[in-house]
Amino acid sequence: MAKIAPSLLSADFANLKEDIEKVENGGADYLHLDVMDGIYVPNITFGPPVIKSLRKVTKLPFDVHLMIDRPERYIKDFVDAGADLITVHEEATIHLHRTIQEIKSYGVMAGVSLNPATPLENIEYILDDIDLVLIMTVNPGFGGQSFIEAMKDKIRKLRQIIDNKGLDIIIQVDGGVKLGNAREILDCGADLLVAGSDIFGAEDVEKRTKEFKEL
Repeated sequence: MAKIAPSLLSADFANLKEDIEKVENGGADYLHLDVMDGIYVPNITFGPPVIKSLRKVTKLPFDVHLMIDRPERYIKDFVDAGADLITVHEEATIHLHRTIQEIKSYGVMAGVSLNPATPLENIEYILDDIDLVLIMTVNPGFGGQSFIEAMKDKIRKLRQIIDNKGLDIIIQVDGGVKLGNAREILDCGADLLVAGSDIFGAEDVEKRTKEFKEL
């Protein structure tokens, strides 16, 4: 079965509790929380107070994706809010190794995200220290974008690197993921799919989540 992390960015913000219950009932593995600061990306979403409130309504692991400048300033805040996995962008922090070590010092999983134009070589010397690599298949900042086809080769190359090194690292893919292309993305080597509009925009959110899980 596929592993799926529905992206709350596409949910109905007036009914977050209900939408979270739907994906949880549908078998979601994580809840993907996109945090944007209006600096690293042009959009602004939510921060630790909202995540802390949501922590009370679900047992799903919180996959917190920090699309923010200098994320090292706020790691403890997101841990305290209930994050189980914190992913930072390689491009957004100067001392990536130090930031990863700080995340792991709190006992939570650590991930690194790469934008479409960022090469895999940029994380070559951090692979032994991380739990997840997030391959962005759109440019970060907005939901509902189309999948960049060239990223399939990037996913395949990362899969080969991880397998050759014998590492236990999750490959997560975020951006333009839909039921129609999800199987092909998994076949490229992805382990965990982030889907937003194709899940929360569906007529039956719980059913659509189950359809992803059955791939």
